[in-house]
Amino acid sequence: MADVLQRSAGLSVTALEAIADLERRVLAVDGGRLKLEWNHLRARAGDQVSDMLWWDGDRLLGFGGIYVFGGAAPEIAGMVDPAARRRGIGGALLDAAVETCRERGLGKRLLLVPHASVGGRALALSRGGRLDHSEHALLLAGDPTDGPDDPRLTLRPARVDDAEAVGAILGASFDWTPEDLPSLLARNSEQERTLVVEEDGRPVGTVRITHSRTAGTDTGGIYGFAVHPADQGRGIGRDVLRRCCRLLREEGASRVGLEVAVENEHALGLYTDTGFVPVTTEDYYALPMP
Repeated sequence: MADVLQRSAGLSVTALEAIADLERRVLAVDGGRLKLEWNHLRARAGDQVSDMLWWDGDRLLGFGGIYVFGGAAPEIAGMVDPAARRRGIGGALLDAAVETCRERGLGKRLLLVPHASVGGRALALSRGGRLDHSEHALLLAGDPTDGPDDPRLTLRPARVDDAEAVGAILGASFDWTPEDLPSLLARNSEQERTLVVEEDGRPVGTVRITHSRTAGTDTGGIYGFAVHPADQGRGIGRDVLRRCCRLLREEGASRVGLEVAVENEHALGLYTDTGFVPVTTEDYYALPMP
């Protein structure tokens, strides 16, 4: 059977299993990790094309996904079976993803490339990509380091009426807030939820945690971790980070991952002091608008 490139508006159980199997084959050769956002893959609504799959019969040789996070620039991430590289599969998947972004009216788009991937970097440059930013991916494979808990600090699930406070913290910390933040908070679940950090009942920070199970491994994630700049420098971030890691471990996560901008040495030091270990560095290439 000839190779087939499938543009998918939803992923079946068979497709998800094939993606997981392909991920295992790629990591066995390349190491590191792949940012495939499994909670998003499993929750595809099926109303618009978001995933590109390259099949050789019933064997998946390549995958590319489009991820949109609350109005931020769409991210494209994918992989190709090590035994099927240099056949143009990666380029075909990327071109299909870029065309899909155009059809969906998505603006600036970012291609995620492992820093060590010579082929990935060459592909990005061949499509006119320019390096936008880079992030270290870190992993905690056990319990976080010990430390005191400040009794004035509490973590609780965010409510819809917290949108203004959460938005203000994210805006002050990152100069960015997610689109339609109230709807995001309304979708809080065990798999993905936003927490509010309070000091004596006053919101001072926020963090979004995720929990997914892939290939028999429970993995927690920490994203959008912010302490309001006016409240930084007092140990709040270190305390909250330990609590989030313990919470995810208690819920069954055998490991916890997060990302940090390569230039943010202060945050990198905080994470490594807490027990996180860098596993890879990922480059984000801005692709030109077609």
